[in-house]
Amino acid sequence: MHRMARRQKRVLIALGWYDYRLHRGIEKYALEQHWHLSANLAREKVIPWGWEGNGILAWLGAGDDLAEFVRLAKKPTVDFSFRRPQLKFARVLEDHAHAASLVAEHFLSRGFDHFVFYSDSENWSYEERGEGFVRALRRSGHSCVWLRWHKSPDHRNDREQWKHKRRWLVSQLKPMAKPVAVFAANDEQAQDVLESCQSAGIAVPEQVAIVGAENYLLAAETMHTPISSVDTNLETLGYRGAALLDELMGGKKAPPEPIRVPANSIVTRKSSDLLAINHKGVANSLRFIWGHAHQPISVKDLVEVAAMSRRGLHKAFLENVGRTPGQELQRVRIEHAKRLLSESDHKMEVLASMCGYQSANSFCVAFKQATGLSPKQFRSSVAR
Repeated sequence: MHRMARRQKRVLIALGWYDYRLHRGIEKYALEQHWHLSANLAREKVIPWGWEGNGILAWLGAGDDLAEFVRLAKKPTVDFSFRRPQLKFARVLEDHAHAASLVAEHFLSRGFDHFVFYSDSENWSYEERGEGFVRALRRSGHSCVWLRWHKSPDHRNDREQWKHKRRWLVSQLKPMAKPVAVFAANDEQAQDVLESCQSAGIAVPEQVAIVGAENYLLAAETMHTPISSVDTNLETLGYRGAALLDELMGGKKAPPEPIRVPANSIVTRKSSDLLAINHKGVANSLRFIWGHAHQPISVKDLVEVAAMSRRGLHKAFLENVGRTPGQELQRVRIEHAKRLLSESDHKMEVLASMCGYQSANSFCVAFKQATGLSPKQFRSSVAR
């Protein structure tokens, strides 16, 4: 017992930004490896000068004192932030571009033609999300307006900022062509958009559909209009960061580039749950797909729901969605499969059935064609 205690690795959690899900992922890995965690640091104002141990898991946010402490500690370190790229730490980061592409697909599949990204401050993660959203939309032939409150001539940092920011948001959103789809840089900023629209009598989601990021709003379901959000997979982020730190403490070299953890899924709530497609047959088919994709339905079922010919529905889908009915059904099933692969340990036969496929083989072939990875490879890539 004494020898085990001496060999136990001591790891400091030095988080200048805190989320319980990140902490939970770190804890899971620490329990598996029997680490001793010093986990009392969740504020940048508390600097553990004099700490001694084997490695550090850090989220180096705005405060310089914490970054200076971690730099001077000269211990194997993994940083979950990219705020200070000049510090050559190993990094495990959210894949913000992937999260943005999920939001773009969420809006595009609902037939939106007008798009906005909203951010209210300079932040590397907001910039990556915005750039990823713009790129994803551009690939589909759409443009995006980027509303930057911090670069607006109306911007201010005094006690009146809250009021002026909402007034400015209304002035920007009101004249836009409707319906418009808004991706906010995080959930708090999504709430800014929602409350601004509500105060101005702009209907959500009928006129403005909103998706935030990080899925951290408390009691979201009790809101009059619950806000959709990207689950950015923070528990997996924490677990992968701890696993990388373990490798560094074991003598391995840091990877040359940050490891990126893809987002999990869109948590769809009322704020974005609008079908902005006027074609009745396509709209009915899409709703049927969203409600029944986990069942063994086929394009034949979609044709019946749409009350159209197969050729007519094919053409209408291409015009309104940019994909064929079969491609859309496949896309929804694969996204569902990704969530199940990252969240469960189900065998392939079970997963296939849960995603509407007739066999494990047909599921594996479809998944490999869509993602370039086998289901097992994908599960390994997002393993906690």
